[in-house]
Amino acid sequence: SLGVQEIRENVARFIEQRDGFPADSNNICLTSGASGAVERVLDILVSSPNVGVMIPIPQYPLYTATLAHLNAQAIPYYLQEDSDWQLSAADMERSLSEARAQGIDVRAMAVINPGNPTGGCLLEENIVEIVRFCEREKLVLLADEVYQTNIYTGTNPFVSFKKVVSQLQSSVELFSFHSISKGMIGECGRRGGYYEAVNIDEKIMGQLVKLASVSLCPNVQGQMAVDTMVNPPRPGDASYDLYKREIDAIYESMKRRAKKLAHAFNSLPNMSCNEAQGAMYLFPRVELPQAFIDEAKARGQQPDALYCMQMLEATGISVVPGSGFGQVPGTFHFRSTFLPPEDLFDDFIDGFRHFHVAFIDRYSKA
Repeated sequence: SLGVQEIRENVARFIEQRDGFPADSNNICLTSGASGAVERVLDILVSSPNVGVMIPIPQYPLYTATLAHLNAQAIPYYLQEDSDWQLSAADMERSLSEARAQGIDVRAMAVINPGNPTGGCLLEENIVEIVRFCEREKLVLLADEVYQTNIYTGTNPFVSFKKVVSQLQSSVELFSFHSISKGMIGECGRRGGYYEAVNIDEKIMGQLVKLASVSLCPNVQGQMAVDTMVNPPRPGDASYDLYKREIDAIYESMKRRAKKLAHAFNSLPNMSCNEAQGAMYLFPRVELPQAFIDEAKARGQQPDALYCMQMLEATGISVVPGSGFGQVPGTFHFRSTFLPPEDLFDDFIDGFRHFHVAFIDRYSKA
């Protein structure tokens, strides 16, 4: 039910090589994608409608959707846009204290690093703050780290929560998640992932095995893909040169596209955007004209959702409004990937630019 033993041992070796600290295959469970792992852990955390889990805003909607399905409470804390989407200790404290004052049993805190939809990557000192906070407040830490190989800057390298917990010799209860759907592999449809459990009580681990047993086992193709991800061709292997060439080409192309798209967004009127430090996304902020905001409200629509729909209708470009992820009230964003093929990327940017400039011009004169 936990997955093929040999593959779990390879995952453990991957984690040890990444972090420099031991990992135990008995604490690793292979799953049908990281989403399945997150859902299973949330399932065991929630025992009543009064249970709350702290989630980042903006956030990947898996967390709010799963908590709604479990009839539990999503407790928002805000990422700091003006600090490259780092976390604020003061806002974490605010979020927790407000929820507890309402009588909510806050049991866990979810962190997405690198960030979806923001493209941010947490600094190590910020991760230390989070670990200490969860340790002090007795919160289970849920570390969604599926974009860990998608890092595009030297200033914010990926540091795993497992590594920081080990360095601090912290007693915090930690679940960390990884997936084959991201990185340079991008095998979304094969549904492969895993979680590692750290500092989790033996009885809870037993209950997690029972939950895993309900679905018999994760799909075998997904498990094999996880094995390929954590145990890739090595120097001297027959396929290594081709593998290295393809992986490097994908990575360098994504890095160029991330930079080019951020530059394009920042060159436009009424728009600002932090550069992508990781993941596959940018989350630009748009200053929508008041005339357009009034029009959207008259239609009964979210202004950013209407902006995105008008973009789709005018250009064929599909982006996701910030209201779908959550955002600071009074601000408007959208999430864009930088995944269009590089040979089509200039056309993609030009189409967006022409739409946005004409949009701002039209509604600024209204």
